Amino acid sequence: MGRQSTAKPGARRRPTSSAAAATTAAKAPAKKAAKVKSPAKKTSAAKTKPRTTKAASAKAASAKARSSAQTAGTTASAGSATSQTKAKTRKRFPGRALLRAIGTEYSRVSSHPLATYYIILLSVLLLTGLGLVMVLSASSITSYDGGEGSSFAYFNKQAGFVGIGLVLLVTASLVPLPVWKKLAWPAIGLGLVMQAAVFLPGLGKSTKGNANWIEIGAFQLQPSEFLKVALAVWLGCVLANKFGKMTTFTHAMIPVVPGIAAAIGLVVAGNDLGTALVLMAMALACLFVGAFPGKYFALLAAGLVAVTAFFVLSSENRLNRLTLALTGHADQAAIDTTGQAWQSNHGLFSLASGGWFGVGLGASREKWSWLPEAHNDFIFAIIGEELGLLGTIAVILVFAILAFGLLRVMLRSQHLFVKITTAGLFAWLIGQAAINIGVVAGLLPVIGLPLPFVSYGGSSIIASLLAVGIILSFARTEEGAAEAIRAHKDRVRSSLGVLARKVRK
Repeated sequence: MGRQSTAKPGARRRPTSSAAAATTAAKAPAKKAAKVKSPAKKTSAAKTKPRTTKAASAKAASAKARSSAQTAGTTASAGSATSQTKAKTRKRFPGRALLRAIGTEYSRVSSHPLATYYIILLSVLLLTGLGLVMVLSASSITSYDGGEGSSFAYFNKQAGFVGIGLVLLVTASLVPLPVWKKLAWPAIGLGLVMQAAVFLPGLGKSTKGNANWIEIGAFQLQPSEFLKVALAVWLGCVLANKFGKMTTFTHAMIPVVPGIAAAIGLVVAGNDLGTALVLMAMALACLFVGAFPGKYFALLAAGLVAVTAFFVLSSENRLNRLTLALTGHADQAAIDTTGQAWQSNHGLFSLASGGWFGVGLGASREKWSWLPEAHNDFIFAIIGEELGLLGTIAVILVFAILAFGLLRVMLRSQHLFVKITTAGLFAWLIGQAAINIGVVAGLLPVIGLPLPFVSYGGSSIIASLLAVGIILSFARTEEGAAEAIRAHKDRVRSSLGVLARKVRK
């Protein structure tokens, strides 16, 4: 009988050794596989973590960018708000709106075709009116003490001269442009003949060493003042006709240089170097604007400088004046009434005693025979004494406005004749004013030139107003000026017609 099993019912039977070995062998690869898979899991987990970190960092970066953008936006808005606040602050500046309104109004007025016309006319009328007042003030003592018997003697004469000058101004302003071109040659011929007449016995008259006057009975005339007008018109006509044709020496020099030499030579022969200097400045200004060839211009300018130097160095009186101007009038002759520095020093005393606001109109002390030629060449010193520094600055500003008006004529005109002639008259009126003021202020030696429109002198004021009339006729040729004048005349006629109907009623 075989051996019976001792295992209990329901209990597992243990495998045999061979079966156990097979089972162990089968489990071992499974464990190895599990062990091999575990690194893969770790690797995938490791790979997953960096992805999560990059995403988080990207989100953080985007969040930072948004926050920085918000901060920049806030800063920009704050900056814009600050700029707006500053802009509002600038707008609140009280004078800004006024200056802007003045600029706008000036642009509107300046663009008017007759703006140049009225700028010149009003500035000249202001200077002429001031001149009448100052001539009365400066000459009242000299006029009464000189045997005239009235303090209004010089003033009455000057007022008559101004009346004649204003008539010539209005008449000249109505003359058409082509007529001035036709009058150029007759004007220079008449001017040279009149200037030569000062050397005729019984006709010419010498005053204070200058043979520069024509006397017929009680009537006196200084022809050099009218020669200035004639020279400017003549040079404008000749240079405009020769524009672009002055290619040779002969064509450039003739007849320009002989005409200039004749005018200057006749004036210098009368011992009036101051007027000759003005004529030289006028000639150079006309030649410069008229496109005179550069090498010939330099040659002519050098010749004029040499002539001036010769006449200064050959005269002891002129040389002493130049020396005193350079040394500041510090010589001992200044205490002598006949000394060279007497007039210059008292001109400076007059300016210095005026202060800011002056001693008052008519209250000058220097005009009591202390300052020679107080109503003529040194009237600017009396203006400084009676009206003060502000009065002298006002006079200079009016001359600056006049210069601006003359420059507008030259720049806005389309005619070369107008440009050249106006340049010559500019050098005369503005240049002579600058020389006179420089002499009174002690910056230049005493030359003996009046202040245009202000100083006493019949020939000076009449010739100056005639020159302004010519310039006003040029201003009327500006584009659109003729139409504006016609419209103005129509308005005046309609206004007079309405007034006449009202008077009839």
